Amino acid sequence: MGIPLRQSVKIGSYLFKNKIKGVKKFPLIVELEPLFACNLACAGCGKIQHPASILKQRMPVEQAVAAVEECGAPMVSLAGGEPLMHPQIDEIVRQLIARKKFVYLCTNALLIKKHIHKFKPSPYFAWVVHIDGLKERHDESVCKDGGFEEAVEGIRIAREAGFTVNTNTTFFNTDTPQSVIDVLDYLNDELKVDQLQISPAYAYEKAPDQEHFLGVEQTRELFRKAFDNGNRKKWRFNHSALFLDFLEGKRDFECTPWGIPSYSLLGWQKPCYLLNDGYAKTYKELIETTEWEKFGRGKDPRCANCMAHCGYEPSAVLATVGSLKESLRAARGF
Repeated sequence: MGIPLRQSVKIGSYLFKNKIKGVKKFPLIVELEPLFACNLACAGCGKIQHPASILKQRMPVEQAVAAVEECGAPMVSLAGGEPLMHPQIDEIVRQLIARKKFVYLCTNALLIKKHIHKFKPSPYFAWVVHIDGLKERHDESVCKDGGFEEAVEGIRIAREAGFTVNTNTTFFNTDTPQSVIDVLDYLNDELKVDQLQISPAYAYEKAPDQEHFLGVEQTRELFRKAFDNGNRKKWRFNHSALFLDFLEGKRDFECTPWGIPSYSLLGWQKPCYLLNDGYAKTYKELIETTEWEKFGRGKDPRCANCMAHCGYEPSAVLATVGSLKESLRAARGF
């Protein structure tokens, strides 16, 4: 199963309008971080390494909505930190839905039970719960015993309440093809989440754990073996077919860092939310002053092992709409 029809139509129209206008760089989804604080301290994350003065800050609703409107992206990924720790996150979601933005609220799910009454199911809204493996693997990743059970409980509560629930799973060099299969089978077949998102881990500069990130060839081998025997076709991915081809090493792309820009309390992050070369005050400044041609594998050593969706999913989407064959393939669901 691919992207829902309503969303596919809107994204297709958005892409067509930008092509007609001759716009070369435009966002598919904006990564909006209204806070950096989190209730977990995951070993592979560098977000909570900010000073205490920044971790205490919460982005005003008006500022968050204005950033989304400024860049014009049709989709919003609400991240952080843990978004449910923001006292007005429900109001941010409501205002974005009112503007018919597709909103993905990324969460570790520990606070879903406490806050779910503030939200209403909508075709424009989905929970995205971070699950980094089955119990032992997930608990180790999030550095919390019992984290897996709490996340699974949050997923079940949200599904029972009628919400769309997706998951996001990051894989490291400690994973094997079988561990990938096991967690995706569990999420797809047992928990029956709506869609799965996957990504090889990126080595955040400030992440405490710097030893377990995948290289390019490791990534390709891991997913090539995991996707074998028809597994790829049965899992309900929230990815383009070409991005999954990319993970397997069947296709390669140039990075498109401007496709998923990141806006946080510090401004528009240059050039993407994985690298930190400073911040722009406005989206226009981000686009016009960033030297985009300098980033990507083979250009910047920090990008050497990156195959993350933030840089390459937009590339795959653009390649899909630029090819009749791939567009028909996407319509058939791979």
